[in-house]
Amino acid sequence: MQIGLDIGSTTVKIAVLDDAGKLLFSKYARHASRITETIKTILEELAAQMPWLKTARLAISGSAGIGVAESCGVQFVQEVFAEKICTERLNPDTDVVIELGGEDAKILFLGRHFDARMNDSCAGGTGAFIDQMASLLNVPAEELDTLAATAKTRYTIASRCGVFAKSDIQPLLNQGAEKNDLAASIFDAVASQAVTGLAKGRPIKGNVLYLGGPLTFFGCLRASFDKILNLQGTCPENSLYYVAMGCAFCAEHTVDLTTLAEKMHAADANRQFEHLPPLFKNIEEYDAFVARHNRDNVQRGDIAAAREAYLGIDSGSTTIKIAVVAPDGKLLDYFYQSNKGNPVVAVRD
Repeated sequence: MQIGLDIGSTTVKIAVLDDAGKLLFSKYARHASRITETIKTILEELAAQMPWLKTARLAISGSAGIGVAESCGVQFVQEVFAEKICTERLNPDTDVVIELGGEDAKILFLGRHFDARMNDSCAGGTGAFIDQMASLLNVPAEELDTLAATAKTRYTIASRCGVFAKSDIQPLLNQGAEKNDLAASIFDAVASQAVTGLAKGRPIKGNVLYLGGPLTFFGCLRASFDKILNLQGTCPENSLYYVAMGCAFCAEHTVDLTTLAEKMHAADANRQFEHLPPLFKNIEEYDAFVARHNRDNVQRGDIAAAREAYLGIDSGSTTIKIAVVAPDGKLLDYFYQSNKGNPVVAVRD
């Protein structure tokens, strides 16, 4: 038996293969930065389904996997290599692989002149970027695909950086742009960012394979890639697990599965971190800080006793702030909330 653990920036994927390479068990889970706990839960589920499986050849891959592998003494396989191995074994006619992960984006040019292109430390145009845009639209990420399917208009949106994208999207929301049009525009922006930012002019042609969570879950995102590339790519079976399966194909050393979770937990407990010095050396410094900042406070008045007041409304790009002030300058009441993309309704309510 061979097992591959793909520990990415936002998710954990496991693939359990028999000696013939058949996938017997797989699991995909968001780890929310609780990697050890998530792996423990997955291994418990594996043990429940395959109680006879006590040992197996196991290797770890993924952007967050190298530290886990080193701390547990488990073989580590670089994720691009694992993905290449799996693709060449399962889809030998593939010319180009495009993969979007939680915070990673890759384009692999296979064949005689192999080349791998990856994004830098910025997560623009990746799964985390899509999650962020869904939050801005105030919809669950999984609804973006349904919205985009009914889009009628496309807008130009920057996807290189989440801050730039917000600067494009928020005014459109405030002006009443439909969320289905914005969802489709977000997918177009992601596809454009991946192709122009990673390919850097190298033609993407032939048989193109789409891998990773965003390209698996969002059919409209795949359609955006197809449109910009002027071809029809393929999202294969088990597209979520190609790195994990490639990692399993490369596994060379037998690991005791019954103690693996405990080893990971022990490694976490023994890990040392560097800390910045505290803001205050002692309680006296903190008390002095509080006293200094409390010298200037807005005076409060009683709104029930007020007979005259001034109302100020600050309608910003993302929030509404309202203040009710008495003629003598005392603050009688205030209000603050997100405008939820519709400032007029927020102020009126």
